[in-house]
Amino acid sequence: MTEVDDKRAAAIRRLRAKHDFWNHLVVYVAVNLLLIVIWYFSGHGYFWPIWSIAGWGIGVVMNAWTVFFQRPVTEAEIQREMERGG
Repeated sequence: MTEVDDKRAAAIRRLRAKHDFWNHLVVYVAVNLLLIVIWYFSGHGYFWPIWSIAGWGIGVVMNAWTVFFQRPVTEAEIQREMERGG
């Protein structure tokens, strides 16, 4: 594989990860809105949807971190780690 092919493959992986994140976020919002509607029409006592919102929200935040903020491993880092030997 050439360097251009490697960069193209990496770009495609990043774009797919971004698309997957946005799909994940839409499902998260839709499901939690549905749970809030169910809670509201069932007497809206204790706000039990908070458990889904908070628990799943942690997963969404971690997914966002991975997709938008975590930098890829560089070749220089790989070489340094190989030189350290374990």
